[in-house]
Amino acid sequence: MIKNWFKNIGPGTLVAAAFIGPGTVTLCTLAGVNFGINLLWAMVLSIIATITLQEMAARLGIISQKGLSEVIRDEIKQPVVKQFVTLLILSAIVIGNAAYEAGNISGGILGLETITGKILLNTGSFSINILSILIGLIAFVLLYLGDYKLIEKSLVSLVLLMSISFVVTALLTKPDIVTVIKGMLIPKFPDNSLLTVIGLIGTTVVPYNLFLHASLVKEKWKTPENLTLAKKDTVLSIIFGGLISIAIIIAAAAVPAQNITNIADLAASLEPLYGEFSKYFLALGLFAAGITSAITAPLAAAYVAKGCLGWNEGMKSSKFRWVWGGVLFLGVFFSSLGIKPIEIIKFAQIANGMLLPIIAGILLWIMNKKSVLGVYSNTKFQNFLGLCILTISIFLGMKSILKVFNLF
Repeated sequence: MIKNWFKNIGPGTLVAAAFIGPGTVTLCTLAGVNFGINLLWAMVLSIIATITLQEMAARLGIISQKGLSEVIRDEIKQPVVKQFVTLLILSAIVIGNAAYEAGNISGGILGLETITGKILLNTGSFSINILSILIGLIAFVLLYLGDYKLIEKSLVSLVLLMSISFVVTALLTKPDIVTVIKGMLIPKFPDNSLLTVIGLIGTTVVPYNLFLHASLVKEKWKTPENLTLAKKDTVLSIIFGGLISIAIIIAAAAVPAQNITNIADLAASLEPLYGEFSKYFLALGLFAAGITSAITAPLAAAYVAKGCLGWNEGMKSSKFRWVWGGVLFLGVFFSSLGIKPIEIIKFAQIANGMLLPIIAGILLWIMNKKSVLGVYSNTKFQNFLGLCILTISIFLGMKSILKVFNLF
């Protein structure tokens, strides 16, 4: 039974690998340090929302055997609207992922540097981070080979490493189980926590994962009979990923509030309290989070470009490689400049939270089209859940905009 389950996992795990990047790790760290376990409920809400939307994306991919961006391009008939939506998606996903990629690679670097220290190559007035190039090369090789099964196996292994790393660290802090359960079930809004709540939701319910998931499931499954397998894969993988985020918050909540800006600082703070093992576990977890997202972000960008622009070529085509190659190159280039990643990551995740209502609304519209999904279109209950998520995301997005302009 276990062997059969492992045989059928894959796309959902890649989605979990994508949303547990350095942005998630950073925000969960800050949430735990600044607000203790009071924002665990936001992670539970995020897990439910992610399962709901990703299941829709997976169902769409299997039934239509198309990516989400392909379906959107086919279904929007009005030329001006089609061009606007296509431009919006390309800008948000392809350009957005290029911006996130520097943060992904920088996060992986922070994890390695916690163990190895800085490894720099000084050439005149420039200083190049060797670890940035190393992570970029690993991602490049996996993506260039263009073998879905190899990428899948590599990311599943890294997610397992990440899971063990963060969960063990959380257990080392010996949290009070009753307090943790209360934090997960009782919503609280401590002072100045709103943007962190929006960030936690935005970093888990990631718009580009909807496009990535719909494209990946059709690489693995071809018929409606596989929907049950896809649903199990989605639910289990995302719950697994959510537990990792919860573990990070719990570990960070164990540290007295101090000047912590990333998980490398948290690792240093935990070491005297819980031993050097906590430092190494966190470092390995951050490295795994960085490299998984460094692979999935360019992959998602390439799938989106392929769907929006109507390319028929596969993962090994030159056009596909040019897109992910460009995203990966920009990430390596900017991360090598030594820019402190924390502010970039935070900004990108909050922007992601504000972008979500647009993508979620489009997905809900598609999922109710009988011409695309037939009998597999949304049920009333699925629409109810989707509308609840859409309403919450609009509400939080509006609050965040008012907050930025000091109107809230």
